[in-house]
Amino acid sequence: MALSTNRLPTLFIPHGGGPWPFMAATMGPADMWDRLGAYLRGLGEAVGRRPKAVLVISGHWETPQPTVNAAERPKLLFDYYGFPEHTYRLDYPAPGSPELAAEVRALLGRAGIECGQDQQRGFDHGVFIPFMLIYPGADIPIVQLSLRADLDPAAHFAMGRALAPLREEGVLIVGSGMSYHNLREFRSASPRANQASVHFDDWLTGAVEKPEPEARERELCAWANAPDALACHPESEHLVPLFVAAGAADADPGKRTFSDRILGKAVSAYQFG
Repeated sequence: MALSTNRLPTLFIPHGGGPWPFMAATMGPADMWDRLGAYLRGLGEAVGRRPKAVLVISGHWETPQPTVNAAERPKLLFDYYGFPEHTYRLDYPAPGSPELAAEVRALLGRAGIECGQDQQRGFDHGVFIPFMLIYPGADIPIVQLSLRADLDPAAHFAMGRALAPLREEGVLIVGSGMSYHNLREFRSASPRANQASVHFDDWLTGAVEKPEPEARERELCAWANAPDALACHPESEHLVPLFVAAGAADADPGKRTFSDRILGKAVSAYQFG
């Protein structure tokens, strides 16, 4: 399949820990988040053109069925705990888009996927923290779509496939999570935990970069069988946004666009198309 010159890519980005860009060095070594910050700040330019709107699937919103935020002016949901007081006064007044939310519901509905809507919930930190770096002007409409609470990989691939036409309309589809998310081990200096993250990251990159989309989906849907998968994701909510981005990729190739070791743990980002 030839790539469309008008089609935007889909992304899976690491959103880091809590309000990390706005805390100086209080979470670890002074340069702990520098490379991730540089990657996110350069992402708008790397995408190649300004999107009409952004659809974000964050690892911090789960509902029984997919649910889209249809608010015109979403507030911020400070869903992190124990951080400095000033991080609860951050502001990111990006508009929502009830029109895009309605189109998301329609596309999912045509694929037989029931989708609810919510006009009260604010953007969680899996949305506003990275996008304060990606599009700091807060002038691009953002719509958030929840994960399905059962976190079924195939169901989220299906959601992505249903939403793929949005890419032709100038909508950037972004899965926001973490390729490594074991909070108990994250600050551990254990060589075993660090090596487990590398084993899984290598496998994940190989799966994303498989040239055949069917093989890519088959491997990613079986992620729990990968080397050290459950050591890196005791729960999968921060990995599942990747499946929506991959599902929306159609036959477009996937590639790793960012890689770092954060406190010794391998962390990556991916782009399709």
